[in-house]
Amino acid sequence: MIAHDQLDVRTIAEKFRLGDDSVVRLFGAHPEDRNAWAARAAKLDAEKSSRASLAAVAGAIRDYHSKLPASEEMEVSLRKLEKGDALVVVGGQQAGLFGGALLIYYKALTVIQAAREAELALGRPVVPVFWIAGEDHDYDEANHVNVLSAGGGIRRVRVERPDGPRLAVSRTPVSYEQWETALQELAAQLPDTDFKPALLEKLRSHCADAPTLSLAFARLLADWFGSQGLLLLDADDAKLRAIEGPMFKRLIERNGELEDALKTGEGLVRDRGFPLQAETALGGANLFLHHEQGRLLLFREGDAFVDRKGIVKLSAEEMAAQAAGCPETLSTNALTRPLMQDYVLPVLAAVLGPSELAYWGILGPAFETFGMSIPILMPRQSFTYLEPGVMKLLAKFGLSATEALTEWEERKAEWLARQDEWQLEERFAEVKRQFDGLYAPIMDTVSSILPSLAKLAETNRDKIIEQISYLESRSIDSVAKRHEASLKQWDRIRLSLSPLDKPQERVYGTIHFLNRYGPEWLTIWNQAVFQPAGGHRLAEGMPEM
Repeated sequence: MIAHDQLDVRTIAEKFRLGDDSVVRLFGAHPEDRNAWAARAAKLDAEKSSRASLAAVAGAIRDYHSKLPASEEMEVSLRKLEKGDALVVVGGQQAGLFGGALLIYYKALTVIQAAREAELALGRPVVPVFWIAGEDHDYDEANHVNVLSAGGGIRRVRVERPDGPRLAVSRTPVSYEQWETALQELAAQLPDTDFKPALLEKLRSHCADAPTLSLAFARLLADWFGSQGLLLLDADDAKLRAIEGPMFKRLIERNGELEDALKTGEGLVRDRGFPLQAETALGGANLFLHHEQGRLLLFREGDAFVDRKGIVKLSAEEMAAQAAGCPETLSTNALTRPLMQDYVLPVLAAVLGPSELAYWGILGPAFETFGMSIPILMPRQSFTYLEPGVMKLLAKFGLSATEALTEWEERKAEWLARQDEWQLEERFAEVKRQFDGLYAPIMDTVSSILPSLAKLAETNRDKIIEQISYLESRSIDSVAKRHEASLKQWDRIRLSLSPLDKPQERVYGTIHFLNRYGPEWLTIWNQAVFQPAGGHRLAEGMPEM
């Protein structure tokens, strides 16, 4: 692993990661402060009675895991939770088709590493938990994965959302035919390798009973991380929802206070000179209602809770009754999910991406309003994987990985210029300069003979310069074609490290690399040194095929 940082140090997430005191105060503690871990653990122990029963939560998780591939290590984690004295490190994400983007893999990896380190440091059970945001209804965020096709282009494989209301992803059915179509498209796009048949068969086994995107995603994560004891839960799981009723009731009864607290938090972020990730809406309840017409965002209108389309209108008493009798009809949003998560689980630390950290910046007052405190926040570890073949190309062109990530265009142009042994640009520039010098007296002469000829002379000069430039362009193109194979290799570097001019981890799916390097590729991440403050690194490993 090679350290490398390319993040914007002006963002609130990066300033927190780097330990800026003013920003850290928004979040309570920095993950590199080891005293904060013991203090957080003691606070969780003291507040145990104010949270949901950990045994009940463990029961819901065990029931959910009955639908997933099993492992002894996951069973050990479940038993730790069932004993009631364990703490958890948690991270979450919207599901992703066939595992989604690499950043999801890295987040789960960070959760596991953080839990392992915390357990050693505190000398007590700490369990890694991945919280799948199945209650979200943004289907287009979950329904695709990107791979590099056999033809060399980036291809997106997707499962289209069925017609009808925009339900939560965990409540949106995916037919057997849709899964088969997606698998066939994936098979067509992935390059043929020794590992491809087994990979496709594993994916097909997860989809054989036509699961939702969230459940298929959970099964894949269980395959990848079960041997490391990672537990999975779906925020929209009915048995988990049944445990959340009391917290929903508090969020409903004190909804005005919640809004005030969030506005206070927004002010604290603005006072430090940062833009808001997303400003809260006036009167927003920060809760959803699952309805036959879709997942409806709620607002307060006097003493009632309504949606913007006028589909529902519930009094506070009716909302409280929903929380008590059928909490599965309610749903948190991005700002209330952290509060619910802290009620359901003894959260020692939460692993967050940069955007999540940005909106958690406003949550301190909201946690305080409900008698809670922000857990230790850990930036998700971030990587760019250096494929062995790409590393060879970097060496061939004398290019560092950092230069390839940040200065690729410039370095490519410089390299191509060095291949021009004829110094075409300089020679053509000199020809143009000399021609202009020779032609200027002629322009002066014909202009003195007949002033109207001045424009003709100027046009004539421009046409000759244009023809010289055309010859220059064709000559440079000829040089480039002589090095076409090398230029394709430059493009291969770019396509691997910065596809679509974006971070690699945000474009390619984990299955892109599994198909190329096989399941052993997953083992290289066990060697990654854990960094509590996260940050971006370059990672290398696995022999070339």
